[in-house]
Order: sequence, then structure tokens, then C-alpha cells
Amino acid sequence: MNDSDVPDKSSDKMPTYGQRDTGDHGDAGSGEQELATKTLQIQSKRFYLDVKQNRRGRFIKIAEVGAGGKKSRLLLAMSTAAEFRDHLSDFSDHYASLGPPNPDSLPEDGKLKSEVMVKDNRRYYLDLKENQRGRFLRVTQTIPRSQQRSQIAIPAQGMIEFRDALTDLLDEFGTDDHEGQGDLPEARSMRVENKMFYFDVGQNRRGVFMRVSEVRSNFRTAITIPERSWAKFRDILTEFVDKSGKDTSSN
Repeated sequence: MNDSDVPDKSSDKMPTYGQRDTGDHGDAGSGEQELATKTLQIQSKRFYLDVKQNRRGRFIKIAEVGAGGKKSRLLLAMSTAAEFRDHLSDFSDHYASLGPPNPDSLPEDGKLKSEVMVKDNRRYYLDLKENQRGRFLRVTQTIPRSQQRSQIAIPAQGMIEFRDALTDLLDEFGTDDHEGQGDLPEARSMRVENKMFYFDVGQNRRGVFMRVSEVRSNFRTAITIPERSWAKFRDILTEFVDKSGKDTSSN
């Protein structure tokens, strides 16, 4: 992503939260489950924050979708996401202390403040930058041995909204990297005509739950059922199935 991809600071900023279909729901066979998601609309960009879980533990995937549909993704362990959340507060404070942008006195490298986060074999470079289009936080993830590199750019005016959304997820799912599936059932999925249904079992501070997602080509919705309600949910479904069978046989 080039710095020129950062949207004009004059664009509207409307943080929203919801669900969506990005076409990359965790494969039930891979053991990856999606536990929660948030959507942020900041200026002309949309950001998706997904809490996912696999055999190694929990992590957050951040995806940025630009106005042209181009996607960029970062992966953060829960502890790294908490560190990132704290840095967002610091960067927001620094941004608030800056005077109005002056196109005639831009920093030579465009950087106003920088930090680095390290987690295992991943490095994350956080740079608050300024160019002719405005100020933004560029977050770059690198994996040295593989030379993989990905980055997102958050408009500076949206850092607080981004931090708050991240905080909501961390408050619900914690900052423990290794709180994996344990003895929870594996994810399941089924196809019905042009729809896919995903059944993901997860756990947060309130207990065990099942997330049922309905996914179509350009639409997605989900419900969350606490474990204590599974039996009642099953009984109601069984009642409908039995009734449907009786009605069918009588026609």
C-alpha cells in the first residue's frame, strides 16, 4: 500500500459496527473458528476486526478494504493486540498535540512518531505519518525469514474509534494468546442451496457459546447461543422437525 492510498482528510468519518461477508470465513476443516467481528468505516476505508481461534490459541485479524476494493491484512496475537491498543492511545494523544498540517514544512521522511512491536518472528512498525493528503498511522507487519510484508493505514482522525473497537474485543476475549479450543467441539459447516451455515463453538469470560453464521455471496449474519440454552434450542428445533414430519405425512 502506498502512502498516497490514504484517503483525503476531508472525507466523512462514520464508525459503524456490524457483520459482513469477506469470503474468508475460517474453514471448518482447518480448525479455525471466528468468535466475533467488528466493522469500522473510517473515511473512505472499511476495517474488519475479527477474533479467531485455532489449535494454537486466539488472535485478531485486521483487514483493511480501500475504496477500490483492495484488501490488506494483519494478524496479531491477543497480547500484541493489547499492546497495539495501548500504542493507539499514545499516538492519538500525540496527534491531538500537533498543530494544523503545514504542507510547506512536512518532515523529510513524513514520520511524526514511530514505535516497534515484536512478537515471536513478527515485527510491527507503527508510524504516524503526514503527506499532502493528511495524517495517518501506518502499521506494517513483517516476517523476516519469509520476507512477507503487509500493511494498513488508519486515518489519524479514526485512531480513537479503532482503539475503542479493539478494546471492546479484548475486554470480551482477554489478552491470553494460548487460550485455545481445549475440549470445545470442532467447527462444523453445512450447505443449503446457495447458503453456507457455520457452527463455531467458542469461549469468552461469560462462558461457552455457539456462533451460527449464515453466509451468502454478498451477505452475512450470525447469532450467538449461550451453552446453557443449547438444550432448549435443540428441543424447539426438534419440535419443529417432528411437526413438519407429521404435516408432510398427512398431505
